[in-house]
Amino acid sequence: MTAEALSKVIIKGMEEKKASDIVVMDLRKIKNSVTDFFVICSGSSDTQLDAISKSIEEEVHKAGETPAWRMEGKANGQWILMDYVNVVAHIFLKDQREFYGLEELWGDAKITRIK
Repeated sequence: MTAEALSKVIIKGMEEKKASDIVVMDLRKIKNSVTDFFVICSGSSDTQLDAISKSIEEEVHKAGETPAWRMEGKANGQWILMDYVNVVAHIFLKDQREFYGLEELWGDAKITRIK
């Protein structure tokens, strides 16, 4: 599966649990980028963040892809990072997303707002 197709599967998982402010950042043309795509969303509680991450895992599994290579942040419930190598999903509490400002940090990326 291409990184672009995997991004769409991840978006579906986010939408299933009502994630807000979903953004896809295409990093392929940025020199020395760590991945091809960031898919970023927000949730309103640590419970919702956990549900979103589980939904992403389910959708990726249904699509026949391997589980995330690495996952971090589930224990603290403020920012969950799911690393699928070519695509990295970031699930933030709204205030944490504003604090870390990934969209500004990677400002040269092509940004597509989903909702």
